[in-house]
Amino acid sequence: MKLIITGASGFIGSSYITKNSEHEIKSICLIKNKLLSLNFKGYDVLIHLAALVHQMKGAPEAEYFKVNSDLAFETALKAKNEGVKQFIFLSTIKVYGESTTGRAPFTEDSACNPQDAYGKSKLDAEKRIMSLADDNFNVAIIRSPLVYGAGVKANMYSLIKLIDKIPFLPLGKINNKRSFVYVDNLIALINRIINCKASGIFLAGDTENLSTTELAMAIAKALNKKRALISMPFLLRKMAAVLFSSYYDRLWGSLELNHDSGWKRIGFVPQVTFEKGITEMVKWYCAINNAEGNSNE
Repeated sequence: MKLIITGASGFIGSSYITKNSEHEIKSICLIKNKLLSLNFKGYDVLIHLAALVHQMKGAPEAEYFKVNSDLAFETALKAKNEGVKQFIFLSTIKVYGESTTGRAPFTEDSACNPQDAYGKSKLDAEKRIMSLADDNFNVAIIRSPLVYGAGVKANMYSLIKLIDKIPFLPLGKINNKRSFVYVDNLIALINRIINCKASGIFLAGDTENLSTTELAMAIAKALNKKRALISMPFLLRKMAAVLFSSYYDRLWGSLELNHDSGWKRIGFVPQVTFEKGITEMVKWYCAINNAEGNSNE
């Protein structure tokens, strides 16, 4: 297969290229190159990873739609017009909303109710791109939870650093459940969709969903550090929920996916356990921090 990847300089795109020798891959940058100047002819599949990701400090809603919906749709349309047979669009769990606390996990058929501009722009892109699908142009949408692995940034990296540096953390006895996906499992899902020439909506994820406490314990174990995970008193939790609502939801709220239906359609089962994925991610974290420490000596 001859593939094109957008967003190849990001965490997922760079991991896909590094770990994938099965296909011939061309990476393109939609920031440095105008779409009209690019040539998609002769390629079988386009994997669209380029996106304006969720910003904790926010970004103008129009900017999310410009990058995540308009540019994605224009890329898909150009791909179709130039003979690309399959378009794979990386979307997000946030098209469903922010929480499954007190309810069943989301499935491919769950109603979508995005709460922020990032989720809304991704859902808008999904609808527009799916409208292009026909017998000669397969469209596959992958709705992904938080992706982790070597090279991870943002919240997961911050959590590892916190557990590495602080011996006492208020992350004990949290009974939530959240879905995650190890980057190698996401890559395997993408490749399975390509090899099956599949279309439709698929949910990414590991086979296990974890509580925040379980995640923190796994990271501490991989770091080979003993950490006291203390249960936060009820009143402090209530205060945190009001004062730091976005952070609180990520640590105490549930956000689960049930991937079974889509996986059965293509005969897919992730091969990497979360324990191995966490271990590999922490090894990378330790390696880069040791390297930085040595360079500062």
